Amino acid sequence: MKVKTEAIVLHSFKYGESKMIVDTFTRTHGRLSFAVPLPRSAHSKLKKQYFQPLTLLNIEADIQQQSQLQKISEASIAAPLPSLLSDPSKLAIALFICEFLYHALRDEQQNEPLFKYVCTSIQWLDQRESDFANFHLVFLMHLSRFLGFYPNLDSSRYEVRGTRYEDSSRYEVRGTRCEDRLDRRGEDSLYFDLRAAEFCSLTPTHRDFLMPQEAGRIRLLMRMDYATMHLFRMGRADRNRILEIIIHYYRLHIPQFPELRSLPVLQELFQ
Repeated sequence: MKVKTEAIVLHSFKYGESKMIVDTFTRTHGRLSFAVPLPRSAHSKLKKQYFQPLTLLNIEADIQQQSQLQKISEASIAAPLPSLLSDPSKLAIALFICEFLYHALRDEQQNEPLFKYVCTSIQWLDQRESDFANFHLVFLMHLSRFLGFYPNLDSSRYEVRGTRYEDSSRYEVRGTRCEDRLDRRGEDSLYFDLRAAEFCSLTPTHRDFLMPQEAGRIRLLMRMDYATMHLFRMGRADRNRILEIIIHYYRLHIPQFPELRSLPVLQELFQ
């Protein structure tokens, strides 16, 4: 079936003497891999530079559902990203984001809101001249919304004489709603359960949780967006610790999420 769609290049590598394998995330079909012939002349329709990490493409392809490797007949740049390749800091962020998406979107089907989020985020980073040190943190936190495990703010837990209640509005205490009788702990004393993706007032019974001080880092990230993230000043150590937490969070929700080769370079940025 011939289709025209937009695609984000996630990974490419040479295969044999005449082809390369290109992994993409497309607007209409989700994750797809292509066998692309290496260009033999400068006039080839499929130029090698089209398949660099995070390149945004318009492609025409022959999609066969039973095939693991699809065929591209035409490709063109959908949106140029000049500063992403020329600025070393942006390039380090872009390579990390690209490697992260390559693993996080491994089995992703068509998801147009997710596709639009990634595209607009990449273009925002390319156009930004400064104050983008927190970009990758904000990007990853909000990416979790599209993948189904964004932190839940509606499931705070309450405690009555050693009993845990998940939803206080479901319980009555002598004719009064439980939430009207209980003292809800302040935000500064809440834990964050990384497995359940929720804040809670009681210590989880497993090891995958954040103590209240570090749980505050999650709330901080949830308040950030690209327009305001420069207002939240962080040193490199704080930024790297938050990134470590996020990666661990993703590993709990995405099976077999590997070590990232691009991570050490990113961790050295933005002193």
